Amino acid sequence: MAKNVAQSANLASLDQKLAMAKRCSHEGVAAGAKAAIVASMATAIPTLASVRMLPWARTNLNHTAQALIISTVAGAAYFIVADKTVLATARKNSFRHVSNMEA
Repeated sequence: MAKNVAQSANLASLDQKLAMAKRCSHEGVAAGAKAAIVASMATAIPTLASVRMLPWARTNLNHTAQALIISTVAGAAYFIVADKTVLATARKNSFRHVSNMEA
């Protein structure tokens, strides 16, 4: 009987941890997507403008190169911001969990 109670408590704790992990990852994805959109716009405008105005860029940067520049910056922004957001949320939740255990 006591073993079943301990197992149900462990399962409840595991479910709570899983729900918290899903929420942390969802927040990271949302923040990363926002950062990727902003970075895409911030990169696309000067890239496309330089291709129209600078003779060197017009000669050497074809459509594939322009897309590669923009998508690389967007991808980097996504992963950096998503990682930082997930880590910050996990850190905040771990401190909250420690303070709840002490009380």
